[in-house]
Amino acid sequence: MKPSAVALVLLATLAAGCTHLGGAGAPAVDREYYGTTEPFAANAVYFVVTDRFVNGDPSNDQRAQGAPDPALRTFDRPTPGAERHGGNIGYLGGDFRGLLDNAGYIADMGFGAVWLTPIIDNPDQAFTGGDPIGSDAFFKDRGKTGYHGYWGVDFFTVDEHLPSDGLDFAGLTAGLRRHGLVTVLDIVANHGSPSFSMPADQPKFGELYDADGRLVADHQNLAPEALDPDTNPLHAFFHAEPDLAQLSNLDDTNPAVLDYFVRAYSKWIDQGAGAFRIDTIRHVPHPFWKAFTDRIRSDHPGFFMFGEAFDHEAGNIAPHTWQENGGVSVLDFPLKAALQDVFGRAGAGYERLADALYLIDGPYANPYELMTFYDNHDMPRMDASDASFIDAHNWLFTARGIPVIYYGSEIGFMRGAGEHEGNRNYFGQDRVDAAAAHPVRQQLARIARLRAATPALQRGLQLNVQLEGDRAAFYRVLQHGGQAQVALVLLNKGDVPAPFEVLDYLQAGTWRDALDGGVLAVAEGGSLAATVPAHGVRVFVLDAPVRDGGLAAALDGAMARARRGD
Repeated sequence: MKPSAVALVLLATLAAGCTHLGGAGAPAVDREYYGTTEPFAANAVYFVVTDRFVNGDPSNDQRAQGAPDPALRTFDRPTPGAERHGGNIGYLGGDFRGLLDNAGYIADMGFGAVWLTPIIDNPDQAFTGGDPIGSDAFFKDRGKTGYHGYWGVDFFTVDEHLPSDGLDFAGLTAGLRRHGLVTVLDIVANHGSPSFSMPADQPKFGELYDADGRLVADHQNLAPEALDPDTNPLHAFFHAEPDLAQLSNLDDTNPAVLDYFVRAYSKWIDQGAGAFRIDTIRHVPHPFWKAFTDRIRSDHPGFFMFGEAFDHEAGNIAPHTWQENGGVSVLDFPLKAALQDVFGRAGAGYERLADALYLIDGPYANPYELMTFYDNHDMPRMDASDASFIDAHNWLFTARGIPVIYYGSEIGFMRGAGEHEGNRNYFGQDRVDAAAAHPVRQQLARIARLRAATPALQRGLQLNVQLEGDRAAFYRVLQHGGQAQVALVLLNKGDVPAPFEVLDYLQAGTWRDALDGGVLAVAEGGSLAATVPAHGVRVFVLDAPVRDGGLAAALDGAMARARRGD
């Protein structure tokens, strides 16, 4: 295959019409170039559904909970078809001990943070209301349990399935911190537990308890329209209209609701939570989140949060990132859709990603602070080959954003499995122990460790040079706070090696091969030639300030238009 010069795509636009800037223009040794200065961006995030990761302490499994009635028991409830896919809607034993015992496994892959599902107390029975799995209803919660943690009834208390003797939440966060891992806590303020449609009212369902164990709200198995929040104090925490399935719809306009959640989640920050993931953020109006984030950050300045707005339109989710609405990041659903097209079975080219990046003039407060991912627990796992998982990780850990990897993806676990069909299956210690030999995990650790060691890949401005077919080439540039680093990323998701020759915006100097070792000396006006293996990545790093005038001009344009309001 003949080497080809990497085509200029975005840079010409940013350089105000110049077609080839080469070394022309003024150097920029004293200018600042960065995508973000957010400290949390140094981390990549490993996401676990705690109950489904590893059972480190069988003594807290609560296997008799809800028994003897099989409709109420909470442990090990196979879904229809489980003999084929292993799906389960009961608890399966994962806990704090299983997570902490494998903190080294997570950190060794190159992750700096662990996002775990909500830790708060959930009901002690399976839900008997709602619609059954297999029905035509959009939400199908009958027979499910709160193993996932999102059905909170007491937001001040850890659910009994998670801690062990000598290991509470504070102990977990301290242990993770010793492994260099930040704890990202999943929080909910939109809803509590399923609250109505039960044949007979069940304990805890639809109820809410304060820090002193006092009942402060109770749906009383009434449909939302039957609530009387004006005269019944136990209904005052709820809206009198439904939102998500049979989940209680908490009243964001009630100051007591805001105060409840600020107090509850401040407790968990005091015990070591280092960041929040906000569930169902779009189901609560912006004024609530503005008030909530202001109060949290008044005691914890700069506390990082990101929300889940399940919407593939950037214009719909971007307002959550604006300062006037709370200034939180969001999970990058629009990019997720493109990533699945490129790295899933559709096999689209890298050009599919260009528009979804929003590197200039985009709607987000800062696209570099978005949480990037290709799947999670609320959707089918990505259906891809091992080689495509490797390609996806090579992109996520070098391109803009903060990467999030769902547990098990390091071995392509349950690839293609949907809800109720294995997308939240139990992982277990045996798979953890065997994962070290898996090629996906090996290559993930290689690129994730590089990101962890390379500030430009964490926070640098991104300049795309080529996104086309199986080939991608782009710069990440960081020049801020005494750091100066330029990274050139070359990606090949094809089945054969791909030769690259980079000419444009290439600064003279000694570039080190960050993955394979060695150096390449680039002369003034020269090029950098390299062959990228099939389904491979090459990263070349120049530890020097920007001196090439052409690169500086392109960076100036990108810097001026990267963030909303710039």
